[in-house]
Amino acid sequence: MEIADLIECGLPEYDDRLKVWRITIKPIHKVATLGEIQVDQEITKVVDFTNTSLVIDRLQKISNNVKSAKTTRKNVFIPAPIPNKVILGDSIAVLEDFPPDTAQLIVTSPPYYNAKTEYSEYVDYQEYLDFLRKVFIRCHQVLSEGRFIVINVSPVLIKRTSRNTSSKRIPIPFDIHRILDNIGFDFIDDIIWEKPEGAGWNLGRGRRFKADRQPLQYKPVTVTEYVLVYRKRTDKLIDWNIRHHYDQKLVEDSKITGDYDVTNIWKIHPSTNKHHPAVFPDELVRRIIRYYSFKGDMVLDPFGGSGTVGRVAYEMGRRFLLIDKEPSYYELMKKTISELVSSDVRVDYLIENHLEEE
Repeated sequence: MEIADLIECGLPEYDDRLKVWRITIKPIHKVATLGEIQVDQEITKVVDFTNTSLVIDRLQKISNNVKSAKTTRKNVFIPAPIPNKVILGDSIAVLEDFPPDTAQLIVTSPPYYNAKTEYSEYVDYQEYLDFLRKVFIRCHQVLSEGRFIVINVSPVLIKRTSRNTSSKRIPIPFDIHRILDNIGFDFIDDIIWEKPEGAGWNLGRGRRFKADRQPLQYKPVTVTEYVLVYRKRTDKLIDWNIRHHYDQKLVEDSKITGDYDVTNIWKIHPSTNKHHPAVFPDELVRRIIRYYSFKGDMVLDPFGGSGTVGRVAYEMGRRFLLIDKEPSYYELMKKTISELVSSDVRVDYLIENHLEEE
């Protein structure tokens, strides 16, 4: 029997914010949700949909066919033996060439959506979300089962274009959640990165209220960003990833000793870099890698930028895979990494997965 014979579409609901029709996919004669399809209201074209394999997986579980759908489990997880890499290229194309189990942790911060003109190239917000969905699909394909993707992201303020228009704040984290859930990631935590109180004042938000103090005009100065934590969907508990690790000594060596973050509020000073408009603070990356990976793991950043994720990963005994499509950032990553790693450590510098010519 074909999958089309087992599913049906619900009634369409209009999403006024995204300007799309959202249509639920559900099993025939059952009250459950398998996924959704989104259709652009103007061009009447499908612009987003739930991963087909995820729909099938949900359908099989609802139909009590879980046993027949499961693959044979490995007793011991062994990651792909891939060396450190710094790559110039589009992550969507580059990651297509990598096998499953390439990465055991993904740490990234997506490029801004039109927040800074020199760092954006998207016609509209839907195109931006489509781009992120394609990248995260590739991330899902190369991430090991039950392992984590951690994304630093925050709502973006689009400044007013004239005195007669208002600024607009776009809730990117919430749309990223929908994308990740549809691809096959489970939400685990939302960590709040809190910056010093004066960090967001330069954006201009809140100045009008400070001067006029009129009701309705209140806009707080933004001093936080989200650090969203997701796990690649699996029926296995987190303990499975610990007990079935190929090297229990690495597991023991990766234990978190001493002080740790008890709450989800992390107070960290932001970083700046004259060569890049959106730089990870070392301390933020260090905490993420410490809490969500083992020594020896491969840490992937599909938006490599200045190379902070790779540098911190190396310092913490992990491998790294950095990708960025901007030549200037690729050169910056090369400089960052080459000045750090010892001569006996292999690092491949590639252009679209081809080794650079000496």
